[in-house]
Amino acid sequence: MPKRKRMKFGAFLAPFHVPGENPTYAYQRDLQAAQWLDELGYDEIWFGEHHSGGSEIIGDPLMFMAHVAAQTKQIKVASGVVSIPYHNPLWLAERFMLLDHLTRGRAILGLGPGSLPTDASMLGIHPSTQRDALAHDVGVLIQLIHGDEPVTVTTDRYELHSARVQIRPFSDRPEIVIAAIQSPTGPRIAGQHGLGLVSIGATMDIGADMLAMHWDVAEQRASEFNTCVSRDDWRLVGPMFIAETKEQALEDCRYGINNWFDYLQKTAAAPQFCPAGDSIEERIAWVNDSGCGVIGTAEDAVRQIRRLEDQSNGGFGTYLMMAHEWGNPAATRRHYELFAQWVMPEFQGQSERPLASEQWAREMRPVLNELQAEALAAAAEKHAAELESRPAVNGLQADALAEATERNAEHAKA
Repeated sequence: MPKRKRMKFGAFLAPFHVPGENPTYAYQRDLQAAQWLDELGYDEIWFGEHHSGGSEIIGDPLMFMAHVAAQTKQIKVASGVVSIPYHNPLWLAERFMLLDHLTRGRAILGLGPGSLPTDASMLGIHPSTQRDALAHDVGVLIQLIHGDEPVTVTTDRYELHSARVQIRPFSDRPEIVIAAIQSPTGPRIAGQHGLGLVSIGATMDIGADMLAMHWDVAEQRASEFNTCVSRDDWRLVGPMFIAETKEQALEDCRYGINNWFDYLQKTAAAPQFCPAGDSIEERIAWVNDSGCGVIGTAEDAVRQIRRLEDQSNGGFGTYLMMAHEWGNPAATRRHYELFAQWVMPEFQGQSERPLASEQWAREMRPVLNELQAEALAAAAEKHAAELESRPAVNGLQADALAEATERNAEHAKA
C-alpha cells in the first residue's frame, strides 16, 4: 500500500456547555479553544448548529466561523454541521461565498440533515423527511455555488426562480463535507457529488462497525455517478481526554463528564449517539471499555487512532476530537497540548526521523566518544609541546602552565 499523506487533526465543537451558565463566557471559551489549537498547529476546528436543548448554543456556525477566523492565523474553520433542511439553499450559498472570501479560503462547509428533533419540530419538519431534503438540497447548493446557469426549483419547503449567486467562490473549489452517523445517506450523497465525508460518532460500537460500510457506499456511488472520492477527505470524530497519567486523566474528567452524559442521555433525543452509565464511575469506565473514546494517556490515544485505521479498512484523512469539557479549562488546555506534542507526530511523520537520529547517535556513541577523547588529548599535548618550545617568563609561570596542560589532557582522556 502506498504511503498515505500526513493525517490531519482538529476538534469538533457541538459545543457542549452546561445549561444555565453564562453563554458569553461559554462562547469565549470556544474562541480560546480555537486560538489554542491554532497555536499548537491543529488543522481544523468545527462548530455545530443547534437551536434547542440549552447545551449546544451556537445557532449560526457560519457567523461563529467568521468570528474565529478573524482571530486565528492558519487553522481552518468548519461548520459541524449546517442543518440544510432548515435553510434556503440560495441564502446558504450566498453566506458561504461571503465567508469563503472573508477567510481567504479557510472555511469548510459541513452539511447534515439536523441532529436534534426539537430543532426540526419548531419548523414543522418531520424527522422522516430530513434526509431526503438533505440529498435534494445538496444538489441545488452545488449548482448555485459552481454553476453559471440560473436555478429554478420548487419543493414543499421553498421555491427558487432563476436564482443565482452574485459572486464566485474565493477558493478554486470550496470544500463541502457531508455528515454521516448510522444511515448510508451521508456516504451516498458524498459519493454522488464527489464530496468529503465526516463520520460523527465514528468510535461508538455501532459507529466503528459502520466505518468500512460508510466508505464502501461512498466509493460505490462515486463509481455510479462518475465522480471521485478520496480517503484524504474522510474525517472521523470521537471523544478523547488525555493527561500525563491515566490516573490524572480519570480524576480530571470528574469535573464535567456527568454534564455530557446527562445531556445526551436525558435531553438530546439522539438515539444514534447515546452513551451508557448512571454513576460517574460507570460513565468513565464506559468511555474506555466500550471503545467509544479514550480517557488516559497519549499512548492510549495513539492506540485508539491505530484501531480506527484498521476498522476503516484503508485509512482516513483527519481525526477530529469531539470537544466536551470533561475537564476544567486548564486541564482541557493541557489535553490539547499533550495531544499535539505526542500524538500528532506519530501520524504526521514527524517522530520517525528524530527517533532514528537518536538511535543512530546512541549506536555510534562508544566509538565516537573515544575518538573525541583522543582528539581532545592530542590537542592538549600539542599545546603543551608549543609551551615547552617557548622561553618561560619565569619558573613559576612555566610550572603553572605545565600543570594546567596536564590536567586538561587527563580530563580529555576521562
